[in-house]
Amino acid sequence: MDDDRINLGRHQSIVRRLSLRHSARFFLLPLLAFSTVATAQTSAPAAATTVTRTMPSAPSGLRDAPYPGVIQLEVDATDVARAIYSVRQTIPVTGTGRLTLRYPEWLPGKHAPRGAIADIAGLTFTAGNRTLTWRRQATDVYAFDIDIPSGVRQIEARFQFLSPTRNSEGRVVMTPAMLNLQWEQVSLYPAGHATRAIRIQPTVILPQGWTGAAALDGPQVSGNRIRYAATDYETLIDSPMFAGAYFRRWDLGSNVRLNVVADDPSALEARPEHIAAHMALVEETLALFGGRHFDRYEFLLALTNELGGIGLEHHRSSENSRDPDYFTGWDANGSERGLLPHEFVHSWNGKYRRPERLWTADFATPMDDRLLWVYEGQTSYWDLILAARSGLQSREMVLAEWARYAAIYQSQPGRSWRSLEDTTLDPIIAARKPRPFPSATRTEDYYNEGSLIWLEADMLIRQQSGGRKSLDDFARAFFGVRDGDRGVLTYSFDDVVDTLNSIQPYDWAGFFRTRVMEPAAPAPLAGLTLGGYQLVYRDTPNVFDAERARESKILDLTFSLGVVVSKDGDVSSVQFGGPMFNEGVVNGTRIVAVNGMAYEEGRMRAAVTAAMDGRTPISLLVERGGRYRTITPAWTGGLRYPHLARVGSGPTLIDRLLDPRRPANAAASVP
Repeated sequence: MDDDRINLGRHQSIVRRLSLRHSARFFLLPLLAFSTVATAQTSAPAAATTVTRTMPSAPSGLRDAPYPGVIQLEVDATDVARAIYSVRQTIPVTGTGRLTLRYPEWLPGKHAPRGAIADIAGLTFTAGNRTLTWRRQATDVYAFDIDIPSGVRQIEARFQFLSPTRNSEGRVVMTPAMLNLQWEQVSLYPAGHATRAIRIQPTVILPQGWTGAAALDGPQVSGNRIRYAATDYETLIDSPMFAGAYFRRWDLGSNVRLNVVADDPSALEARPEHIAAHMALVEETLALFGGRHFDRYEFLLALTNELGGIGLEHHRSSENSRDPDYFTGWDANGSERGLLPHEFVHSWNGKYRRPERLWTADFATPMDDRLLWVYEGQTSYWDLILAARSGLQSREMVLAEWARYAAIYQSQPGRSWRSLEDTTLDPIIAARKPRPFPSATRTEDYYNEGSLIWLEADMLIRQQSGGRKSLDDFARAFFGVRDGDRGVLTYSFDDVVDTLNSIQPYDWAGFFRTRVMEPAAPAPLAGLTLGGYQLVYRDTPNVFDAERARESKILDLTFSLGVVVSKDGDVSSVQFGGPMFNEGVVNGTRIVAVNGMAYEEGRMRAAVTAAMDGRTPISLLVERGGRYRTITPAWTGGLRYPHLARVGSGPTLIDRLLDPRRPANAAASVP
């Protein structure tokens, strides 16, 4: 999953919140003792001498032999006042003539060309005391050609990464209290070489007193300078750092750690039961997949209103951000606790097992996103299941999320022309820019519709096998294979179908063709029905929608008038073909008055309810661009919010699906 998540239900910015006096088990690491943390990063049991790394073959156009020498990369991250990273990179060269260096463009997890090349400045190349001439390629602006004089054995590149200082400029990655160092933003690499064949040794200089965490090995700490062991460039890009003035770390067991930075130390006050739920997440995930493909795993979590939102997967870590009250407002923010399960699952689904055309040998080759309904869709399924099994989220919350997704796709006009598979290309097509009518264009529906399709697949397996098999068996057979392999095992559509058939024979190819690859697919409700629930509408929000509306300060009338309205009456979403759309209302319209009275949420609710008698119209004074008019949207259905209602009595298949798999006494459940 990428940073700055769009409104995808759970995956909405899908981006959201410890007590120092509690048990010594959850000890506070000294904020100034960076060496303590650096030592802890390498305190796991030593790996075997030989590490298995299954890797796809590099294409013939790239050199996969080791690049000569080791690149030295030094990043000065101390200028937090101006959010500037200063970079010095020493690059070995062989021979004379032209050397092409690239800035990373196509990045794993972004599913699109998202390299932040527009934010670099002051680029120079030198060899000793000589300044070298460079020129950007006009038709490939991520590539820089440098003329190398005779006798030169290495060159030095210097530049600054001028990171955004406000959201309108891009994602904020450095604040006065914390930073998110993403190595692809502060490095170049030799073109024409497989990135796994390029050796690089990174050094970072942090502000005095800050603590950081990254899934990199061999840190050597001197003051505020950390030098890591040399690694390959592909692994470096896959190993970002979170650092900050206020930091805590918890050991979640099984060589998994939770590293948290915050805007303020008060946000780091977690109760033992909060950490127990995260420990249970680790246990449930390992119980699901069986094998693992990391020696250790670092959750990087920022609790912040200042750093830009993120949820991004890596093989041995993940970048996550939530609101500052993630711990301190625990009882009121259950909807935010699906992000860490999602990114953790990606270590198996997305990083180790990866669609064969989504894996690339460098960061310049375009990616084929068409299997994201497996990569992201099944991950979005498991994040809900694991959140419920671990107690990070309540069952009620999970069912409410599915209810919302089902209702969205039941009434989505864009389904008539655009297949779910085509939405997998949306990261490339739209780059998550705001659109006037996303219900008509569709967006990255492969996340949440994918979740519902995989629910149906799971229910079918359970039904067809008489309860002997489930999608859990697929997860272990497909993602949990080759325990300890830290490479990349790619897959095709046929591999998915073949593994499903090995679990439970069925026309899985036809199943996915109908639901994923063809437009006008039926709304994905069958899994809910097979699982013992049905979609119904009530006049009060479910727990997911209620929490979301409270946090965002919105009135969500998507399933009635077809709009979302801010507390001040500003319209931020319009359902294509809905009652307000039919009255010419678009995003940016302001509702000034309701039935002759100034707009208030309560008045709007009351007007929608009163109109159910068929004799009391909803009269709205609206304004856009200084033009006022009165409209009367045709709606008498009252307030409508989606819910899931159990069919019959007794536990359903979905109820059993959400049951924990770890031993009952392994960790406490959080209601």
